[in-house]
Amino acid sequence: MRYGLSLPNGGVCGDARVLAELGCLAEEAGWDGVFVEDYIVHQSDGAVPTCDPWIAMAAMAIGTKHIRLGTSVTPLSRRRPWKVAREALALDQLSNGRFILGVGSGDAGEAGFTRVNEVSNAKERAKMLDEALDVIVGLWSGKPFSYEGQYYQVREMTFLPTSVQKPRIPILVGGGWPLKGPSLRAARYEGCCLYKQHEPGDDSDWAPDEVRTLKEFIESHRSEEQRGKPYEIKLGGRSRSADWEQDRTLMKSLAEAGVTWWVEYIPAGDLETMREGVLRGPLRVG
Repeated sequence: MRYGLSLPNGGVCGDARVLAELGCLAEEAGWDGVFVEDYIVHQSDGAVPTCDPWIAMAAMAIGTKHIRLGTSVTPLSRRRPWKVAREALALDQLSNGRFILGVGSGDAGEAGFTRVNEVSNAKERAKMLDEALDVIVGLWSGKPFSYEGQYYQVREMTFLPTSVQKPRIPILVGGGWPLKGPSLRAARYEGCCLYKQHEPGDDSDWAPDEVRTLKEFIESHRSEEQRGKPYEIKLGGRSRSADWEQDRTLMKSLAEAGVTWWVEYIPAGDLETMREGVLRGPLRVG
């Protein structure tokens, strides 16, 4: 199992220079990946400093050599897919093949939707997400590509250069488990970063049996060609608890069930506290 760090793109991290510094510290501290939130206005608070995570990741890519970099997650319905495709290829180049694209429908309550008149209907955003993914993957092929969808149209064009990573930049799909739409979408790509749908008042972690059920679902809906390839299951997304050994026990059981990434969240706070959280490194379980 690999160990990732999830960082906000608001508060003190509303300065791209701060995120770049924390990314470099994460590599020094032994983390395997850094995943940055993608909000237009962080946590929908219009008064909070917010930075563009893609610009910050470009700085991280130049300042690091080994750590994987990605978004968690980019809501594609408020982005032009050809622009995302081009930006992702640039990050892939800058990092020499270390970029991971995390995608989802996004939170319709976020200011990046509600205050700028973006599409808020969940079903419509899901359709836009699927079309956007079709366009991105098609453009990444490096071959002449055209597309005629309900939301996006591409007259034949060829995107070059192709990615450093082969056959392409990995895509991890977010959304709620066990919702059918996000789960089926996740099965079509290289991995998932699904969150567990909780009942009101329930904030429990994933259990190993739930992971095994997720893995069985994904495998049963992958194509024959895909089943022979590795699949990433990225979970976590919460802060480290006060009981580190309890966290290690949980992570070990999840790794045995099939989780390939555990991600720890460092919440926005004062910079020194955030630095300390990054520098203590991951809770590796062997």
